[in-house]
Amino acid sequence: MAISAVLAAALALTACSPEPDVELELPPQAEVALPEATVEQLQDAVTNAMTSAGASGAIVGVWAPWSGSWVAGMGTQGPADGAAEVTADMQFRAGRITRPMICDVLYGAAAEGKVSLDDPVSEWVASVPVLDNVTLEQLCDSTSGIGAYAPHLQPLWLSNPERTWSPRELASFGLGEKRTTEPGAAYRDSDAGYVLLGLALEHALGAPAAELIDEYVVQPLNLDQTHLGALTSDRVLEGLFSQPVEGGKRDCIAPLDVTDVSPSSAYTDSGVVSDIEDLGRYAQALATGALLPDADDRFADPVPAGANAPSWNTVAGGAMQAGSLIGQYGSVPGYTTAAFSDPESGLTIAVVLNNSAGGAGFGAYLAWELAAIASKAPAAAGEAAPEAGLPWTAEQYHAEIVKRAICAPAA
Repeated sequence: MAISAVLAAALALTACSPEPDVELELPPQAEVALPEATVEQLQDAVTNAMTSAGASGAIVGVWAPWSGSWVAGMGTQGPADGAAEVTADMQFRAGRITRPMICDVLYGAAAEGKVSLDDPVSEWVASVPVLDNVTLEQLCDSTSGIGAYAPHLQPLWLSNPERTWSPRELASFGLGEKRTTEPGAAYRDSDAGYVLLGLALEHALGAPAAELIDEYVVQPLNLDQTHLGALTSDRVLEGLFSQPVEGGKRDCIAPLDVTDVSPSSAYTDSGVVSDIEDLGRYAQALATGALLPDADDRFADPVPAGANAPSWNTVAGGAMQAGSLIGQYGSVPGYTTAAFSDPESGLTIAVVLNNSAGGAGFGAYLAWELAAIASKAPAAAGEAAPEAGLPWTAEQYHAEIVKRAICAPAA
């Protein structure tokens, strides 16, 4: 009887709270592999990026609905002889792709009337009166004018990887930076801003940030391998960091293993872990607005992604817009990641390189090179290729990656 009562209660709870399942409004994916010639070009691009970034391994997903898909692990867990091969199902730190996720929580909570996009940060985070003219939306857009903490703390993360960091401690380093712009005026890359946004939403909604991302993002999209926190899979991509050597290059022969750097160092700026399939699905959901289909203003007023950024590269709503692609990219100790999707054609790219020493640009440039290659993939039988193209070429970003190569020549 006791067992029956428990089962009845569980069934009643399930009936009252069905598991959400968000549908993505994208062209149907051709259930075939991308053409061999296209895959060869994609592999060459990834190999070039791995060599330039000092990465021994990479995981890549490319989905072109009209042509096919390619999901693969490449290389090995480290540069040493005998290192295990990288497989496509491995989990890794997703880095700054956490940013649009915490913004998903903000927009979801605002739609429910629990917060307002215009709420000042000081309303929800105590002891920061200097932020009474900064709004939650500006934190999400990274237009708050607040600085970054990562440049100050990276040496400590590498020398003391197990140390636990509090979100307020992280944010204090960014708040200590001189403000360069007025709130809302321009983009400034601010990891501290996304940490403050996480704190504000925790206080406003009365739940830890990990639970909020799970409730507003992970569960609706069925991202089984995604969460905010530590790596938990028994199949983890090892994260590396190449130290500087003489000559301005880095040691890619014997990089540091930084897989176990405390996830507290990233929090709601870049603390999510995921796998490549989840990352691709999330990019599609972000680009199409699937989590909040009635909200059409999140990307309506983008700002340039920097003073020297091309006109097609803008920022809004915690995401980067590159031509027709919407997504995010960045690096966190051990990993360089990027994920982008085109809401019209459905073209989607997700990548991770297992070395972060070269910085975030390697992820973006590789994703954009792969997108340019995949955008020209021929249509599968019965399909039609999209007419729109991208405002860059694969050759352009292939060359940019080579120019930024970080590795010292082997002795």
